[in-house]
Amino acid sequence: MEISLTLALPRDRLSVPVVRRILSDALTTLGLDAGTVGDLELALTEACTNVLDHAGGEEEYEVTACVDKERCVIEIIDRGVGYDGDAPAAHMMAEDGRGVEIMRTLMDRLEFRASEVNGTVVHLEKVLKWDEGAVLSRLERA
Repeated sequence: MEISLTLALPRDRLSVPVVRRILSDALTTLGLDAGTVGDLELALTEACTNVLDHAGGEEEYEVTACVDKERCVIEIIDRGVGYDGDAPAAHMMAEDGRGVEIMRTLMDRLEFRASEVNGTVVHLEKVLKWDEGAVLSRLERA
């Protein structure tokens, strides 16, 4: 069983806590371990902030999250000018540029895909840890 949600968000700083809260509440309700929710929240925040700081382009961006028993996949689509995910990493003491390294540290998989049509797709993937009696496992049995 897979549960997914997609949000179209305005390119506005206020959208970041909104999408973070929606994802956090959904994952917590499904029974995901609090530490795993925290990792996903922080990586999502970094990815969305990068869209706002660097993407340009359209007035909206999109966030899709898919959860199954084993993993959560989040994709942020910016429809902007694109980003080179292979760019050199910023030093961890730098004021800016640490977001990609934070995402790499927290996620099991991080990819950047460029597209002339969609700008950049940031792909975040995390293997999940569930609380005992998680709702998702009960939904699968229903």
